[in-house]
This record gives sequence, structure tokens and C-alpha cells, in this order.
Amino acid sequence: MAAARCVLAAFTKGCCTPRSYVTARTLVTSSSVLYPVKNSPPQCAKPDGVFHVTMIPGDGVGPELMRAVKEVFKAADVPVEFDEFHLSEVQNLISEEKLEEVLSSMKSTRVAIKGKIHTPMAFKGDLASYEMTLRRKLDLFANVVHISSLPGYKTRHNNLDLVIIREQTEGEYSSLEHESVSGVIECMKIITREKSRRIAKFAFDFATKKGRSKVTAVHKANIMKLGDGLFLQSCKEVAELYPMIKFETMIIDNCCMQLVQNPYQFDVLVMPNLYGNIIDNLAAGLVGGAGVVPGESYSSDYAVFETGARHPFAQAMGRNIANPTAMLLTSANMLRHLNLEYHSNMISEAVKRVIKLGKVSPP
Repeated sequence: MAAARCVLAAFTKGCCTPRSYVTARTLVTSSSVLYPVKNSPPQCAKPDGVFHVTMIPGDGVGPELMRAVKEVFKAADVPVEFDEFHLSEVQNLISEEKLEEVLSSMKSTRVAIKGKIHTPMAFKGDLASYEMTLRRKLDLFANVVHISSLPGYKTRHNNLDLVIIREQTEGEYSSLEHESVSGVIECMKIITREKSRRIAKFAFDFATKKGRSKVTAVHKANIMKLGDGLFLQSCKEVAELYPMIKFETMIIDNCCMQLVQNPYQFDVLVMPNLYGNIIDNLAAGLVGGAGVVPGESYSSDYAVFETGARHPFAQAMGRNIANPTAMLLTSANMLRHLNLEYHSNMISEAVKRVIKLGKVSPP
């Protein structure tokens, strides 16, 4: 709790702790922008003013990061109570019953914070991971990751401010694979006009509401002419409805190079599932790595807050070296979504001030 007090003190008068390493356990306490679900306050508050939120710690360092969140919320007197569920495909903590419990909690709270549920490589009879199952059952079609430089972290590019919006219910992650003949695997990539237009509209609505000027659709329509061609055409059709927003297109491999060479040219990027997964992690590396970027996923009814670059970081378990920045900023974004602006600003500004001062830093 000493480090939690340091972070909270940083919000008011600056942190005076001597230079040291800060971790999920010792720092304990998004600079992302939010897209409110249905433009209405979440319906998860009780009459006493306490908000209930579903918490899924996940695998790897997820439980340690969540412990940091809970300790900071306690220190900051945040009016949130967590309904905690442990799901894991690699620790035998998963079943249809547990999944239904989580879904039931989500239907009640409508807001969740989660760590990465690790997906094992081995095939065990079910192609769809529980991560994908949760997204589909809750229709979490839009993933939003705000890539923003944090003063205090030394990176090649400074003052970055771009948003990656990813469709995450179809594409290559449709879990439709089969062995047509021995030694030949066919994997189906699903692209639909309905969901392509939906994520495109989400991106343009987001840009409009947040005062952003450009949307770039990322694709591989030069090779996948039908699948990515449909996605690209859907984006173009939606773009015509937003004449004040500049619209550009870019092939995925060129986009990766351009992000590394000149990321300042981008504002809002929208793309299918697999490309978004790759770009999220590449862009996170531009501002300090997987441990510093917050993210969130939305459906028309639910909001799930998680780190922007999803990584369990299992090799760091129990070593007290995980960087809690991303999860703490994610939790601050969650509070903003709950209209708890004061507590959100207190935590996010304190974390950023600690990083900027440089007296406390992750290893």
C-alpha cells in the first residue's frame, strides 16, 4: 500500500519516493478515449452508489495486475465492487458452468475488466478459444486501442496519438478449420458486409465524436480480392456518409512499415481481426511495450476493459516485475465509462506523473 499512497500523492503534490523499480505489486494503483455504450450510463450501480463490475484476472501476471487495481481502488476510495471469476484454459479453471456464471454477471453489470486468458497451442477438440467465445456471446465487435506516448518513457517516437479500431468477431479468427485430406488443412476467413459496415461506422462515429480528422482502412484486398475487397468496399461506402472525415486506405504490410517509419501520419485506423491483432502489438512497441497501452472492447450492450496488447507474460509470474501501467490506465478508462470522472482522473494522472518524474519505474 505504500506505493499506492505514492501514486495517489503524485496526483496532488508529486511523488517523493527515491528512484526504484515499480511493479504490479509495489506500484499498485487509459489514456484511451471511450465510446460510451448506447450513450447512456451503465446500469450496474446499486442505490447506495456502488458500481458492480465483473473481473476476470486471466492467466500469467493477470492476477497480480488485478491485485494492483484493487489495492489502488481501495486507497482511492473508488465506489466499485468486483464480482471476480477465474477462467483459465491452461489451469483447468474453465467449464461451461463457469462461462455461464461470467456471462450472467456481465448481463448484470454490463462492464468488465479482464486480463489475458491464455489460449493453448494444442488442439483439444474445440477450435474456438474462450477469449473468442466470450467475444462472440457478448458480441464484442469493436476493440479500441489508443496509442499515446507517455512522457518519461524514452522511445524513438514521441507525442504519438493514434487510435486502432479492430473488428474482432470474424475474419481469420472464425475458428473454421478442417483437414480436407491427410496433410492438408483448410482454414476459412469470414468477412461479411454487415459486420464490415458496422465496424466502419463505429470508426467514423468515433472519429466524429472525438474530433479526429482521418480514418485509414487497413486491408489486403490486392491479394484477398473478395474477402478484404468486401471489407474495403464497405468502408468506402460508409466513408461517403462522413464527408468531413478524410478517408484513406493502406495495405497491411505497407501500414506496418509506415507505422515504424512515420506513425504521425495516422489518426484512426480501422481493420479486420487478424490485422488489428498484429497492429495493436506493433504500435504498443512504439510507446513502450505491451505493459503500457490500455484498451477496451464494445458491443451495443457491454464494455470490457483490458490491456491493448494482450499478453499473459507468464514468464514473469511471481517475480514482481510486471508493468502495471496498462492495467491501471485501463481501470481509469473503465471508471470514466462509469461516469466516475474524479476517480478516473485521480488514478490516470497520478500514474502518468509517477512515470514522468522517473523516480519510480518498471524494470
